[in-house]
Amino acid sequence: MRATEAGRYGEGLFRPEETGEAGRIDLGALAYDEASAARLAALGAGPGWHCLDVGAGTGTVARWLLESAGVTGVLAVDRDTRSLDAGRTPGLSTLTADITAPDFDPGRFQLVHARFVLMHLRSWRRMIAKLGSLVAPGGVLVLSDAVDLTTAGAPATPYTTVMRAMWQGLRESIGTDISWVPDYPYLLREEGLHRVAAEIHVPPLVPGSPLNRFWADTWDRARGAILATGQVDEAQIERARRALSSDECTGLSPGMLTAWGWRTEEAGRDQHH
Repeated sequence: MRATEAGRYGEGLFRPEETGEAGRIDLGALAYDEASAARLAALGAGPGWHCLDVGAGTGTVARWLLESAGVTGVLAVDRDTRSLDAGRTPGLSTLTADITAPDFDPGRFQLVHARFVLMHLRSWRRMIAKLGSLVAPGGVLVLSDAVDLTTAGAPATPYTTVMRAMWQGLRESIGTDISWVPDYPYLLREEGLHRVAAEIHVPPLVPGSPLNRFWADTWDRARGAILATGQVDEAQIERARRALSSDECTGLSPGMLTAWGWRTEEAGRDQHH
């Protein structure tokens, strides 16, 4: 299947109703939540903030904002909100919505956050502008997506070989594209945001860790798309899975690049004149 015929994340692959999909998302959260929380805390998320968490998944970031950072409220948005269980967390509300829809406009927020969302959208450039427009004057936009540090010039190992095939397979089957992610700081500046900066978090590959289990599960769920590339066969995928569960796996995991930028009070006033 070519990219022009591709489906979308959550449809052809990684459907939220599939058994174990919420668990896979939680494994990713265990690997990346600490870095996300540290950045949001450093940016000052706290009491008085009304926050928008886009592509909230199982709600781990939204709940951290409320329970640990003490923000006033979080609107968690996803195309499928069944895993969010908002009733158990005071201040958490949910919205089932497609953020790419032209009429998506849930309000203005001191924090607009999206993690591992835009990389799966073909309209990612438009969505950066859209999410930026939802930041209230004096607020901050925080966007995180994957950067691949392992495949371009890395030695050919079972792990890197399957990762290469995975990124190709995801691009061709559901449109996932991470090639533009390193440009995030420049893209946020183009949207008129200020005090723009970025960082990359690369968690280690450790046998039995949530991250290693996340990638093994991801390969299993995307196996058809990986095999369709013709880059690997079943035996190679199995070798890579065994490597992830052993000390033989040497390499860098995909990193999470987080970029942020602030909407100035002056920009907010300009938008209304």
